[in-house]
Amino acid sequence: MENIESKIATLAGGCFWCTEAVFERIEGVSTVIPGFTGGQIKNPAYREIISGRTGHAEAIEVHFDPAVISFKELLLIFFSTHDPTTLNRQQYDKGTQYRSAIFYHSEDQKQEAEAIVKTLEDQEVFKDPIVTEITQASPFYEAEAEHKEYYSKHRQQQYCQVIIDPKIKKLRQLFSDKLKKAKI
Repeated sequence: MENIESKIATLAGGCFWCTEAVFERIEGVSTVIPGFTGGQIKNPAYREIISGRTGHAEAIEVHFDPAVISFKELLLIFFSTHDPTTLNRQQYDKGTQYRSAIFYHSEDQKQEAEAIVKTLEDQEVFKDPIVTEITQASPFYEAEAEHKEYYSKHRQQQYCQVIIDPKIKKLRQLFSDKLKKAKI
């Protein structure tokens, strides 16, 4: 049973296999669900999403305990494990479905997201401007079963080794104090 105090963050940072692999390793995160949000049709299928015509982003719904990890800390991990400066693209994945986005669930989340983007820009953390969209959460559609826990089940696949492994390595280097002991 999920903690009554649990909150939800919905994030899109390219392929949801990557973002799921990162956030399922974070202490205080109880559930990470890959799926789609931000588009125009109801109940889209993966094959429709990858066409780029539905307007949905591949995203994750992160259920977290704010007493253990804050929304701000989740966002810092988010910005550190994908490139928020590339429009509609993450590495080899191209299209609006791979855009960088924060889908906020409250005015507080919106303000925190805007504040972090401003801080990162003011500190010139990235050489290019941040293009992460900050948008009110809309219906979230869970991905098909074969997309869940993809990295855990398919670590030997080339995509996982070339794209996801470096993200996990970076996560371990920058946020070792935030990792679940069993998922390190």
